[in-house]
Parts: sequence; structure tokens; C-alpha cells
Amino acid sequence: MAGLIDRIGPVKLHPRRLPPFESLTHAIIHQQLSGQAAGTILGRFQALFDNDGFPTPEAVLKASPERLRSAGLSRPKASYVLGIAQKAVDSHIPTLDECERMTDAEIVERLTSIKGVGRWTAEMLLIFNLGRPDVLPVDDLGVRKGFQFAYRKRRLPEPEQLARYGLRWSPHRTAAAWYLWRAADFLDGEGW
Repeated sequence: MAGLIDRIGPVKLHPRRLPPFESLTHAIIHQQLSGQAAGTILGRFQALFDNDGFPTPEAVLKASPERLRSAGLSRPKASYVLGIAQKAVDSHIPTLDECERMTDAEIVERLTSIKGVGRWTAEMLLIFNLGRPDVLPVDDLGVRKGFQFAYRKRRLPEPEQLARYGLRWSPHRTAAAWYLWRAADFLDGEGW
């Protein structure tokens, strides 16, 4: 890890601090898409609603699945976004203030009970939206590839192996994940 830190430099993570409903909607739209394609769909999604900011959960609930699909969302993603909107209206999705009073595990447990929101999506919210310092997304392919490269392993580590190894980075596992993503970027040809 020290070699990665020396080579890459300081961590560049700046939490967005979006309302969790908005952050989760962004994450659902971005699942399994390139950043550019997801950005286009996100822009079309926001344009469906007559306001300058991000639509409220109530506004999203007034939209039909077909209307959401017209922005480029798949049928499952349209369903997930509507489900997230309903959970936000029902106060199941915590606010930013409520998140501040919750542990990482409590947030993950609450969010993963929502259809379409898995552990990875909840961890991305913890890292990139809330700025939590001790999150290691062991199921993330980029983190696993980065570990394989940085530690010169023949095979990708299994998530359980990476979780055990990652204990030594606590309470800074988010920074370790960031460095492992940068290592994976190097493998993908983006260089340092």
C-alpha cells in the first residue's frame, strides 16, 4: 500500500452530500453503465420533471414507469427508482441528518432492504456521498483487481479474503479502496 500511496499521491475524495434519495437514484441509474451513458440518462430523467433541481420523491411517484423508461431507464431500473421514491416518502430512507446519527452497518442494513439497492450501492453512498472513512467494498471488481495488481497476486482475491486483509487498514479502509481503484485504473490503461 505504501508504494501505491507514494506513486499516486494524496487521496482525492470529496463527499457530495446529496440527499440520500438523490444519491440512491443516481446510483441506480449508473448501475452497469458507462459514466457517459448514465450521465445522458440521468439528464433525461431530470428533464422529465419541471424544475431546475433534482425531482422530489413525490414528483417521481407521479410519473408512470413508461414515462421513466422514456428517459432511457430499463424496466427494472424504472421500478427500482419508483420503489426508492416510495421508501423516501415513507421515511424509510434516512435523511443526511439521520445518517449522521447512524453507523455504517445500520445504513447498509436499512438501504439493502429496498429492492434494487444492494450492498455495493449502499457502500458507494457511504463513500462518495457521506464521506465515511472506513468502508472497504470487497465485492467491487475494481477494488479486487487493484489488490491483485498492487500485491502481485495470481488470482483475484475472494471478497472474504480481501475483508480479512483489509482489517489492517481500519479505520482508513475508504482511503485504501480509493488507492486500489487507482491501481485498477492503471491496469485498465488509464495510467497514473
